[in-house]
Amino acid sequence: MAEIDLIVDSKSEHSGRNPHASSSSPNTELVVDVCTACAYGDLEKLRGFVERDGQSVSTPDGNGYYAIQWAALNNFPNVALYVIEHGGDVNASDHRKQTALHWAAVNGSIPVADVLLQNGARVEAVDISGYRAVHVAAQYGQTSFLNRIIAKYGADHDATDNDGRSPLHWAAYKGYTDVIRLLLFRNAYQGRQDGNGCTPLHWAALSGNLEGCTVLVHSGDKRELVVKDRNGFTPANLAANRGHRHVAYILSNAGKRRGNFCKGRMFAGTTGTVGYAPILLFLIIILVILFINSIMLGPGFPEATTVVSLWGWIGVSSALISLIMFYRCSSKDPGYIKPNSGKSETHESDPLLDIDFNNSTWTGSWSQLCPTCKIIRPVRSKHCPQCKHCVEQFDHHCPWISNCVGKNNRWDFFVFVFMGVLTSSIGALVAIHRLRTWSPPIPSSETWMHLLMLEHPGAVSFMVMDALLLSGTLTLMVTQAYQVARNITTNELANSARYSYLRGADGHFRNPYNHGCRKNCSDFLIRGYIDDEIAWPSLQQAVPHKHAKI
Repeated sequence: MAEIDLIVDSKSEHSGRNPHASSSSPNTELVVDVCTACAYGDLEKLRGFVERDGQSVSTPDGNGYYAIQWAALNNFPNVALYVIEHGGDVNASDHRKQTALHWAAVNGSIPVADVLLQNGARVEAVDISGYRAVHVAAQYGQTSFLNRIIAKYGADHDATDNDGRSPLHWAAYKGYTDVIRLLLFRNAYQGRQDGNGCTPLHWAALSGNLEGCTVLVHSGDKRELVVKDRNGFTPANLAANRGHRHVAYILSNAGKRRGNFCKGRMFAGTTGTVGYAPILLFLIIILVILFINSIMLGPGFPEATTVVSLWGWIGVSSALISLIMFYRCSSKDPGYIKPNSGKSETHESDPLLDIDFNNSTWTGSWSQLCPTCKIIRPVRSKHCPQCKHCVEQFDHHCPWISNCVGKNNRWDFFVFVFMGVLTSSIGALVAIHRLRTWSPPIPSSETWMHLLMLEHPGAVSFMVMDALLLSGTLTLMVTQAYQVARNITTNELANSARYSYLRGADGHFRNPYNHGCRKNCSDFLIRGYIDDEIAWPSLQQAVPHKHAKI
C-alpha cells in the first residue's frame, strides 16, 4: 500500500506549530510572505502582506502550495477565515489535487475544517490518488476529525480511492483501532474487497494489527475470515506469511466457536452457547451421589457418629445451595446493555448515527463505541462475542456457567464459588475422617491403598474428583475475593495496558474505582455490586475528551 503523498515532510519546517501559541511567531525571519505567515499563524504579518504590500492570498508558493493549505495543516482557523474573506479559494488544489481540507485531515484540525466546510469547501474533493478527506483522516488516525466531517457534513465514510480501498481499509492497515471502531459503528462495509481482492481484515492481518483484527472479527459475520485475495490468501494466511503468528492463530481459531457441543441454551434467559455448564452440573450431581452412597453410607465403613453425620448432611445441604446458585448465576442477566434498535441491517441503507457527546456515559474514549450493539457503552463494559451483548462491569465470560459474569450476577457467581469451596472442603474432611476410621484386616500381600481401591472405588473416585473441584474453586474464589477487594474486574486486570482509564498521569497503573478494601467489600456484599458513579470525577481527569491532535 502506498503512503498518502502530502507535503508535511517536504516542508516540515512550516508545519507542526502549536495552534494555541500567540500570533507573534518566534521564527520571525522565516515569515517572509503570505504562505509562510499562514504556516506559522502570524495573522498580523499576514495582514501587512495583504493590506499594505498588496500580496495575493490566491497565489501559490514556489512548490505550488496555497496559503489556505498551510493554515489548514497547522490548524489556524482565524488565519484560514482571513484568507477566505480576502479572496482565497477554499477549494484551491495543489499539483496532487489536494485541497486545504485534505491538509486539515493530516493533523485532525477540526476548527479549520469547520471554517472550510462552512465556507464552501467540498467534503468529497478527490486528489489524483482518489483520496478524500476521510481517507487522509483514516491514514493518520484522526478519529475526532473523521467523526466530525461524517456526522456534521455528511462525508461518505465508505468512499473508495483509486485502488478500491475505503477508509476502513486504511485504518485497518495503519493500526488505528479507534478509527476502525468509529467506522464500524457507522456501519462501514467491512466485506468490501479492493483491487487486490483484500478486505480490511486482510490489511489488518498483513500489518499484524491484533486489536484491529479482533474488533473486525467480533463485528463481522465470520465470512471475512475465509475470503481470499487475488493470490488465494485468507487473512490468516497473510498473517502467517508475514510472521504474525499470534494474529494468524487468533484468526484461524476465530471461526471455531468454543463450548457449543450442546446447542441451545442451558437455562431460560441465557443467550450464549451451552458451553461446559452441563459437565459442571453433571459433576456436582455425581459428587453428591458418590458422597452419600460411598462415603456416608458406604458398606464396610463403621457407623458414622452424630457429629460426622451432621457435618456430612451439612455438606449435602451446601451442595444443594450450590446448585441453586449455579442456576441463578447461569440464568440471570449479567448486566446486558440494550442494543440500539435503529441498527441498520445492510450497509446500503446506513443511517448516520449521531454520537451524543453530552451523554454522561461518554468520557471521550473511542473504545466506548460498540460497533456491534451501536451504543456508547459505560467505560467498564465490554462486548461479549459469545453472548452477543455488551455487559456492564464485564468481568469475564464463564463457559462453566454458560453466561457472562457482570454487574448483575457477580455477587451470585462469588457466592456460587464460595459454596463450591465450602462443599468440597466439608466433603473432603468427612471423607478423610471416614477413611481414617476404616481399619480392615490387611493381608500381607496387599497394601492399604490397594485394598481401598478394590473395596471402595466410589470413595476413591469421590476423593479424586472432589480434590480437582476444590483446587479449581479455591483458586477462583481467592482471585475473585482479591478483585472485589480492589474493585477491579478480571477483564481489566488482563487488559490493563489497553485501558487508558487504568493509567495515571505518570503512565503507571492506577485504579480510579478502588475506594479501599473495607468500602469495596461492604458495597459488594450488601448491594451486590460497587457503584461506578463515585469514581467518575477522578476518571474524567484520567480520560479527558479527545480533540484533534496537532
